[in-house]
Amino acid sequence: MELSVLNREEQEFSRRLVVALIAVVALSYFAWRFAETHWASLATTHHAVIEHAADDAHGSTHAAPPAWYSILPFAALLMSIALLPLFRKTEHWWERNWNRLFVAAGLGVLTLGYYAFGFGHGVVDHATHALSEPGWPAALAVLKNAILVEYIPFITLLFSLYVISGGIAVEGHLVGRPQLNTGLIGIGGLLASFIGTTGAAMLLVRPLLKANARRNYVSHTVIFFIFVACNTGGCLLPIGDPPLFLGFLRGVPFTWTLSLWPMWLFVNLLLLAVYFVWDTLRYRREDREEVEARPENPARFAIRGSINFLWLFGVIACVAMLDPSKPVPGTSWHAPVYFREVMMLVLTGLSLWTTSARIRRANAFNYDAILEVAALFVGIFICMQAPVQILNTYGASLGIDTPTKFYWGTGILSSFLDNAPTYVVFFETAKSMGAAGPSVVGVPTAFLTAISLGAVFMGAMSYIGNGPNFMVKAIAEKNNVRMPSFFGYMLYSCAVLLPISILMNLLFL
Repeated sequence: MELSVLNREEQEFSRRLVVALIAVVALSYFAWRFAETHWASLATTHHAVIEHAADDAHGSTHAAPPAWYSILPFAALLMSIALLPLFRKTEHWWERNWNRLFVAAGLGVLTLGYYAFGFGHGVVDHATHALSEPGWPAALAVLKNAILVEYIPFITLLFSLYVISGGIAVEGHLVGRPQLNTGLIGIGGLLASFIGTTGAAMLLVRPLLKANARRNYVSHTVIFFIFVACNTGGCLLPIGDPPLFLGFLRGVPFTWTLSLWPMWLFVNLLLLAVYFVWDTLRYRREDREEVEARPENPARFAIRGSINFLWLFGVIACVAMLDPSKPVPGTSWHAPVYFREVMMLVLTGLSLWTTSARIRRANAFNYDAILEVAALFVGIFICMQAPVQILNTYGASLGIDTPTKFYWGTGILSSFLDNAPTYVVFFETAKSMGAAGPSVVGVPTAFLTAISLGAVFMGAMSYIGNGPNFMVKAIAEKNNVRMPSFFGYMLYSCAVLLPISILMNLLFL
């Protein structure tokens, strides 16, 4: 009786959450339209020259750059994520999502305060294409750019993929031997280019954790899963990773990224080989009888909730086809702003409606991980507006003029900023340099290759380099896997990814 009551409560919470998110998106739509209609009274007559709405979200502007100290809230937020879980007095306090939201939103308010009282210039508004007046209009433009343009599409996509993939359960007696683990990570790397890094990560992280539930050494497996499934596997198609999708919106042919397959194959095979050796050495330290013990009545291998594959591919179709800045393929119709996000939430609701609660319980599904990401990234998107605006202004004067420099420049910044705006900054920088030889939409092919690889591969360098990284970490910790700290993770990424990146650079760029 208690179980059935609990099920009803869980289902009711899920329904209310989806309805609340649809309401938030709808209110955001009306806020967007209100801004488009009434913002002109707060804007100057100078307009930014921007190709389309996707360019606005991450593109360059003609506004003055912020001062260097405007990046301090962003740096403070990164340090909070890195250090607060390490101290005994703050580790349990930091575990509560409300406290994470308090820190992230508080630092976001500091950033907005700088734009309101310390900046003294206008900010290009991405809805009206106008330069706002200084002061509060500039702060409101930054807030609208961060939340309406970037955060809401970002978190809606992650939430949809998280909930839908949470309704797919892989049942059976899986044993986390090195061969199985390597195979699951490899499958994640293959799927990442076709259903997105977020979709691949959310689909396979739970079976991987379940297979390794009896092992003592698991964190390295999750780290390599983040490397491959959440990042390096996603460079073959534009839907694989957000920066490549922005390149597609800017005119890069849909199939051009398939030309990156030699680098994709080299990096992922090398990562899988390193992992297999590493995990084999770890496995020898395990109590194999305990790890490989079969239950009395082992479940047969089965995939439950397969209807969710339909909803999953529906979300991917929404991302690929319902961009409001371009007509739907084969038509002249442009989807309204946030129509894509509403459709993704509708598919999420269908997933909750058509999936048995038993399947989600088998996955130990809850909303903690996605709420953690939502709480932190609301501050990240606001605070990173200042460093991204600085890069937009000074990117062309950084002396980056070779494929190697573009790779490492894009890669290093993609490790700590969202890799999508970083990609666009260097894309525009390369485009402004002209193309004397082979080019793609005006960008030298060698430079575009380096930028694409840097944004995708080096997004694995930190927990915040790409959205799925932090989510997989949160899911692992909810399953009692002790993950390394922010800097501890970077010890792994520097030790493994940097040498592989150097080899890839020497052989292919």
